[in-house]
Amino acid sequence: MHMAILKWNAELDTGIDVIDGQHRRIVDYVNQLHEAREHGDAAAVGEVIESTVEYTLSHFAFEESLMEDAGYPLSKPHKKVHELFVKRVADLRMRFRAGEDISAELHGLLSRWLVNHIRNDDHDYVESVKRSMNRLAAETHEGGWLSRSLGRFFGAGR
Repeated sequence: MHMAILKWNAELDTGIDVIDGQHRRIVDYVNQLHEAREHGDAAAVGEVIESTVEYTLSHFAFEESLMEDAGYPLSKPHKKVHELFVKRVADLRMRFRAGEDISAELHGLLSRWLVNHIRNDDHDYVESVKRSMNRLAAETHEGGWLSRSLGRFFGAGR
């Protein structure tokens, strides 16, 4: 079965630059896996699997901390979804290390799961997280503005 390269499309944009950058990188990994499979390069497949797993775990942790900071009400169930996915990928990685060719299965899982997860679960937290990020930016900005204003009007150390 021939698998297509995953193309980034506007549906996948959350509008949070840092998250979109991470999602794009995961899509790149999925495509690297596809390439390695096409070339029948088992060593490259192994490397891509490791990189994808490592990077995806970091991304999930980052995303979860953003959701928690934002007080997003569904952050616990969202985290559960991440955990289930991690379990499935860890299982595939073990089978790969035991010599089984799981690359097609992994590619299918990553492609389908990633797109659905970004489109559905991730899009649900965007409003909360954006508000939270804007609030933080405003607070640090105001803090800076306040100390500058105080310095301007009252002079330093007076």
